[in-house]
Amino acid sequence: MTVSPALFLLPGVLFFAVYVIIPIIQSFYISAFEWNGLGELSEQGEYVGLRNYQELFTDRAFEVSLWNNVKWLVLYLLAIPAGLFIALFLNQTVAGIRIYKSLFFFPFVLSQVVVGLVFSWFYLPREGLLNAIISFFGFEPVNILGDPTLATYGIIAAGLWPQTAYCMILYLTGLNAVDPEQVEAGRLDRAKGWRMLWYVILPQLRPATFIAFVVTIIGALRSFDMISVMTNGGPFGSTRVLSFYMFEKALSEYGFRMGYGSAIAVVLFLIMLVFILYFLWTMVQDERASRN
Repeated sequence: MTVSPALFLLPGVLFFAVYVIIPIIQSFYISAFEWNGLGELSEQGEYVGLRNYQELFTDRAFEVSLWNNVKWLVLYLLAIPAGLFIALFLNQTVAGIRIYKSLFFFPFVLSQVVVGLVFSWFYLPREGLLNAIISFFGFEPVNILGDPTLATYGIIAAGLWPQTAYCMILYLTGLNAVDPEQVEAGRLDRAKGWRMLWYVILPQLRPATFIAFVVTIIGALRSFDMISVMTNGGPFGSTRVLSFYMFEKALSEYGFRMGYGSAIAVVLFLIMLVFILYFLWTMVQDERASRN
């Protein structure tokens, strides 16, 4: 009885161990060395203990990257309510609803690189559509990606476009599983509008909300490709996040500090681990509550 499930799980467990668990352990180990990534670690690397982590506390670029990750984390969560309300709209039976669904679904099938390029053109100081709209209403053009105070928010806005589409798909799937008998019972109790949504619909969408939170938070913490495409960490390093700064320190042309880059990766992993453990704990509590 236990052999068959174990055999089915074995390939997935092996892949997870080789490509996830072992690299995590290696990151912890390498972070204790000063190593340029060339040659064997045991021969070319210098053991420095926790010195890389001590340097992080005095590194201004690391501080900026960490705060940018916090901005991503907070603002990226706007994709969840936005996706929910779009899904509620698309769940109606109105004329042309398939066209609307296709338009809202479209960003989900685009790669992050394509989205970054599209929004880079959208934000262009002179030729961009955004400034054309702003100028039409009599305002001065704005260089979003060239302003250190606005660039991060411009990239987050670009990232919200496909992320909202993803959350919308999750909620559309969840709405198809909503029990119509509970909805009818709510109508008999005179629940309408917001009360119907809050007390009847949302409790049945908890699985979709859970997945949306997990995916959105992980996506916000590991944001890299759009930053690389749109600003390459600029202007003046103002749009760096931890994953991009890790790449700069470990693998970029002016980096090759594998130990320091691994220390940044460890910090990012520990931040992710806090959220992952919280979501796993919540899932276990819900499972126990449903059994009781």
